[in-house]
Amino acid sequence: MNRKSIFLLISGLFIVITSCSKYQKLLKSTDNEEKYERAIAYYEEKDFYRAIQLFDQLQAIYRGTERAEKIAFYYAYAHYEQRDYILASYYFKQFARNYPNSKNAEEAAFMGAYCSYLDSPPSSLDQVVTLDAIKDLQLFINQYPSSERVGQANELIDELRLKLETKALNIATLYYKMEDYKAAIINFENLIKDYPDTRYREMAMYHIAKAYFSYAQKSIESKKEERFQHTYDAVDNFASNFPESSYLKELRSIQKNALKELNNLSDLQ
Repeated sequence: MNRKSIFLLISGLFIVITSCSKYQKLLKSTDNEEKYERAIAYYEEKDFYRAIQLFDQLQAIYRGTERAEKIAFYYAYAHYEQRDYILASYYFKQFARNYPNSKNAEEAAFMGAYCSYLDSPPSSLDQVVTLDAIKDLQLFINQYPSSERVGQANELIDELRLKLETKALNIATLYYKMEDYKAAIINFENLIKDYPDTRYREMAMYHIAKAYFSYAQKSIESKKEERFQHTYDAVDNFASNFPESSYLKELRSIQKNALKELNNLSDLQ
């Protein structure tokens, strides 16, 4: 390492140490005006970590004053910029409750719901947060029906609902692959019941028909007739809903086999 590089390294370390030292002194300072000015400056410089530390102190100091509203709004956004969506959502919602007449109340209400959306996990995980996010977004729509953000809120709700549908489909499909056909049928039917407009409706109805046939084949004799009949009816139901489906040829073949089984069972009676 040459002398110039060493000098630059030492200079950089000196600046960092000096900056940290000044910041620590500011945190301990009783000069609230300077703290306020620096907190705003740190926020605008995108040093959100330091801004949050100062805003945290300033909230109690300026509670009930004109500055309290601005501090609360910046505090929520600073957490958002730090990608701490749980806290950001909490503080945005708190702002909307505490300052309902603020020019920023609508934005805060939306951001509180939006942060809940951002905190929603992948469809493979528990979806309690997703359900809460949908409720938050719907509440925003109900509170601000004329807002220009309503369209975006509806799009976010659709995206979250698709995530719930995907989870429901994956659970039902897993039961099908495990050959637990009764559970598969129940879960596919619940998917259609809970989400009647789901994009997975064709896939679900296809698997219901196939699951009924496999379930019937594995059933005891006294249950076979009923379950082969369910298979036959499920294929007809599928055909009436999706007459052009690529799955229909396969399902018609299954239906023919189900009819043969029904005829054989009828001959035995």
